[in-house]
Amino acid sequence: MTPIPRTISLLWALRSYCGSHQCKPCYFTWLDEQRVDRTPGLLSHFSPNDMPAKEVMAFARTLKGSAVRRVFLAGGEPLMWRPVLDLIEILKEGGLEVVVCTSGVALNQPGLAQRLVELGVDGASVSLDSTDPDYNDTWRPPRKEGDGWEGVVSGVKALLAARGSSAKPRVGLYTVITKLNLPDITAVPQLAADLGCDYAVPQPVALPQNHSLHDTLALTDAELPLLHAGFERLYESGLPLQLPPRTYPGQVASAVHQLTAAVDGCFGGDTLYFAEPDGSLWDCPSSLKMAATPAEAHRTIKGSDAAELFGKSSGCGNDCALFSVDCVNMWPLMDFDRVLGATNSGSPA
Repeated sequence: MTPIPRTISLLWALRSYCGSHQCKPCYFTWLDEQRVDRTPGLLSHFSPNDMPAKEVMAFARTLKGSAVRRVFLAGGEPLMWRPVLDLIEILKEGGLEVVVCTSGVALNQPGLAQRLVELGVDGASVSLDSTDPDYNDTWRPPRKEGDGWEGVVSGVKALLAARGSSAKPRVGLYTVITKLNLPDITAVPQLAADLGCDYAVPQPVALPQNHSLHDTLALTDAELPLLHAGFERLYESGLPLQLPPRTYPGQVASAVHQLTAAVDGCFGGDTLYFAEPDGSLWDCPSSLKMAATPAEAHRTIKGSDAAELFGKSSGCGNDCALFSVDCVNMWPLMDFDRVLGATNSGSPA
């Protein structure tokens, strides 16, 4: 039997709960933001419908025989879910690459960082929005003392120490860029390099127009000169890090200015899919795409076999007229062959 080509990345928002932070601009909604109507794809930290562990594991076992090559485990906070190590073990035994997307605080749990190394986790993307602890903890308020900026950095150090001289996991910092922290386009990658991380991704904040913080945080045309200058300094810095390709700043600017309403040859529903905690499966995490998906086309991983679910391209796959900042934040995910497969070069393509 001819092996199935493994070309798909699955971004899996595994759980709704986030145990360490209450990030104000999070793409999950908080209790005071809940809507009466159930918008397709709307994520909530208070969802009662997360898939039970047994069903999560059952679906994970089917990924071995599917076209899925890489799984990004996100949330919520995936490392706060007790069965997560069992899930990672299943995924790795199935020959998949696993990248954990985390706040970083859970990495301080005794033995957790070492266990991730032992399981062969391929990457860990840690969220840190600034080199200024006060700014970071204002917009990512810790739930308890010790879970703020210092806890995140401590968690990164713990994972890097557990990794030692091993090649895996690759460790990187993700930074949400708003109109208030533009200097962190360069400052956080410098911190990442100083810590010994392998990659850094500054990504634009993604907030709907009706979000209470949109006007306070969302980037506008007024920030474009500083945005361009910051990225230029970053690429010229020579930091020993993998960075997004040089096309990325232009994509960010396009999303800010809305220069285009289309994506040529979109990867959504072709090489990227998005699964939610309740099992809902989408061609991509774009809120526009979710809203445009008719009810009869809604799918789920719950009770499904991955080989059948990802057996053929289902979505955009070609050109998509629903370009938004959500799209821009997915492009770095599609660059992970380079992130996971290369040594630090400091010279993005």
